[in-house]
Amino acid sequence: MERAAASKCVDLEALETSVRAAVLEAGAGALEGFLSGIGRGRCNEAVLCSCGAGMESQGLRGKALLTILGPVEFRRSMFQCPRCGKTRYPGDEALDVVATTRSPGVRRMMAFTAGDATFKKSCKQLKILAGITVSAKDIERVAEAIGEDMEKWAQRERDQLRWSPPPPEAPRTIPTLYIEYDGTGVPMVKEALEGRKGKQPDGSAKTREAKLGCVFTQAATDDEGRPVRDPASTSFVGAIEPVATFGWRIYTEAVRRGFFGAKRVVVLGDGAEWIRTTAETHFPNAIQIIDLYHAREHVSNLAKLLFERDLKRLNQSRDRWWDYLDDGDVKTIVDQARASMPRDEQARKEPMREIAYLEKNKDRMRYSEFRAQGLFIGSGVVEAGCGALIGQRMKQSGMEWSIRGANAIIALRCIDASNRFEDYWEDRAA
Repeated sequence: MERAAASKCVDLEALETSVRAAVLEAGAGALEGFLSGIGRGRCNEAVLCSCGAGMESQGLRGKALLTILGPVEFRRSMFQCPRCGKTRYPGDEALDVVATTRSPGVRRMMAFTAGDATFKKSCKQLKILAGITVSAKDIERVAEAIGEDMEKWAQRERDQLRWSPPPPEAPRTIPTLYIEYDGTGVPMVKEALEGRKGKQPDGSAKTREAKLGCVFTQAATDDEGRPVRDPASTSFVGAIEPVATFGWRIYTEAVRRGFFGAKRVVVLGDGAEWIRTTAETHFPNAIQIIDLYHAREHVSNLAKLLFERDLKRLNQSRDRWWDYLDDGDVKTIVDQARASMPRDEQARKEPMREIAYLEKNKDRMRYSEFRAQGLFIGSGVVEAGCGALIGQRMKQSGMEWSIRGANAIIALRCIDASNRFEDYWEDRAA
């Protein structure tokens, strides 16, 4: 090092890499010395097996641990049950390394990088940024295990919130609480698609729907009266699961975020039947709003069905009806559409479906009233979440997921996007 400095010609990157390696090696040696006193020696209390019998010491056993400082050797006492033969390593339990050779710090890095990038790319990131060498398969196993544990951690919280009675007189401190949820397809392995209908030429499915929900708050509007989402107020939940199960998932997240302390609750969605029924089941007193852009799609489709042979009339009707829609005047759209219906019964079926949709949801399309109240009328937050949390990570070329693996990564990404990643690790270490 001194020779390199004297030559005044230094490869700084090589130099700092060498210094880091030396520092980490020294740190690993110090860590190994510290761990030598953990999990060995006489126990003050009897070590019991899960079957209830007292376990007997079988001496020390070595275990190679990969830590953020590098590999270390960990020697600790092994105990065995004379009744059933099971073994325990109290030292492993104390260090949170039961059934793994990766330290909590390394597993945390593996989970964090795998939540953000492919398993293969995570390998490169850990190698370059932390000097840790692990395989893509190892990262996959660890990340999915952590994601599953995060889901269990969140599920315990949801169970508590679900069965806890609402506070009798909760102070209304949140001006407006928004709840949005939607679904997006995730490409799955063949085993996860057996018997499921889909849109492929043979009628089979290639994906399964992941349901994603978000909760955020709004306390202000801008100078033009447009709503402004509170900074860092958005949290996410999601999974591939039945509608009824997801309903409780989004409900308990809303409760966690202050549902009972909100002056107004707004449910924003795209008008799908499951979105409406979930809102009516869990948020019956909420203001329900159908995303304006989805409503416009239905109006546009209605115009196409009625005037597809007259492009000028199609465009004029669509633009005029969009203006009526912005004013919340669904009745005029329906009246004008009915007046333009074809006489042929078969040709009337599709337009009547769109008209029925508009009539059924007209109370959720009072956009001029919602704007006047300073409310959001678009579900862009959850739609962006479907793209960023699900699509960017789970819909890359060639990807296929098992339900277990997909739900583990969804849980991991939702916890991280909700700024709860540190909460999980703190609770785990407690």
